[in-house]
Amino acid sequence: MIALDTNVLLRFFLRDDEAQTEAAEKLLRQLTLKEPGFVCREVLVELVRVLDRYYHFDRDQIAGVLNELVVVAAVEIECASDVAEAAGGYRRGGADFADRMIAAAARRAGAVPLYTFDRKAARLSGVTLVESG
Repeated sequence: MIALDTNVLLRFFLRDDEAQTEAAEKLLRQLTLKEPGFVCREVLVELVRVLDRYYHFDRDQIAGVLNELVVVAAVEIECASDVAEAAGGYRRGGADFADRMIAAAARRAGAVPLYTFDRKAARLSGVTLVESG
């Protein structure tokens, strides 16, 4: 198994640099069920942030990219069920993708509730708002 960094996925999806897009496509075409590519949660959080802030993708477009990755058999996504759930919620609005992934990790670890000062995140299941002063 090999691991894929955010910039490889960005070049593959954005196709904004011909040479790097070609290299990313070649690399991804080599992936198989026996030799998959691994994408960790941190890469996905960074991918969402870059697509949102620098490329101005809307939530629906970003959720589509995430869903494309989750269903590729030759790509192993760390905590894929969390990613699929977070992508669906992110698409609908409210808390951002990173907050949804943090809440999912806390639930998976049995660390509930997750306390936060973030009002949008506090609307998520298992998340509690910390009131200040």
